[in-house]
Amino acid sequence: MSDYAPPDDPLVILHQDHEVLFVDKPSGLLSVPGKGAHLADCLLTRVQAVFPEALLVHRLDRDTSGVMVFALSPHAQRHLGLQFEKRQTKKTYLAELWGELEPKTGMVDLPLAVDWPNRPRQKVDHDNGRPAQTEWRVLRWRDGRTRTRLYPRTGRSHQLRVHMMEIGHPIMGDPFYATGPARDAPRLMLHAEALRLRHPDGGRWLNVTAKSPF
Repeated sequence: MSDYAPPDDPLVILHQDHEVLFVDKPSGLLSVPGKGAHLADCLLTRVQAVFPEALLVHRLDRDTSGVMVFALSPHAQRHLGLQFEKRQTKKTYLAELWGELEPKTGMVDLPLAVDWPNRPRQKVDHDNGRPAQTEWRVLRWRDGRTRTRLYPRTGRSHQLRVHMMEIGHPIMGDPFYATGPARDAPRLMLHAEALRLRHPDGGRWLNVTAKSPF
């Protein structure tokens, strides 16, 4: 991580009201600070520079772009945190996969655990792993790649990345799990396209989307 050079993109606000703030995280920017001053720049500190009351609810991997929600009150943070914990939120991701994934729809159900000697890598672990499920839907095949929508039912670390690798179609540009030509991409080709959750004030459904940069 010593080569951390986050993009200086301006903050993109997707939705804002008195309780919640949705922003579009660029690829290459940490969600929260890392260890050491060189890893201090992150989406949380950038958001708090504009909205000092903003509170963290969830994270995206550094190399993943897309929708992140922040709470603007302790009540909202508790409310949203419970929704994530109880898997009541609906997340939609776009990904470019290596190879031609078939069939057009399916689900990966493989338990995951941290790969301790190689952390932050994760691995499939049928003995000690935590349950993890990912649904997929193929959008198109082109030039030996598959554009896919991914719907995680659980929220394990690196879940989508490990699951796609395990079925033989790693996400393009993945520095941890792709090898050979599958790494040949300008970035990790994974984008958090949409996040659906209940508003902390009144419980109505909110669905916020961020246009894919690839």
